[in-house]
Amino acid sequence: MHIRLLAVGDRQPAWVDDAVKNYCDRLPREWKFRIDCLPTARRGKSSSAQNAVESEGEQLLARIRNNEQFVLLDEKGSQYSSQALATRLSEWQQDGRDLCFVIGGPDGVSLACRERANTLWSLSNLTLPHGLARVLLLEQLYRAWSLQNGHPYHRE
Repeated sequence: MHIRLLAVGDRQPAWVDDAVKNYCDRLPREWKFRIDCLPTARRGKSSSAQNAVESEGEQLLARIRNNEQFVLLDEKGSQYSSQALATRLSEWQQDGRDLCFVIGGPDGVSLACRERANTLWSLSNLTLPHGLARVLLLEQLYRAWSLQNGHPYHRE
């Protein structure tokens, strides 16, 4: 199973890039984890936020493969404990399809993206900056992998 993150927003602060690299280096090589970034659509006086969301949604959907499980990080999604995420990750692995996690733009994702998603996952009830959401996603994937493999990273 390969895992990738498809995220809107191609510029992040250095601390985000450093933390993302740190966790990417820890992930198992067989996941062949990668991040694909899309530029944030322009928002301005002449274009509404909804137009930007629709444009970003079209770009996201064009990059999600039919044979991938599409997990949308969304505030309305299900929340998982670390143990439950490890179990969910095992289920996704047993499915045999590659995984694609998606973080939308600053105004969310289009209805078409939400409807296409196989799973909606909320990282928190809190509103998170997108860079922090990337770091949190990667940390939780690493934690779930460590739980699956009896690695001492996670402590009860």
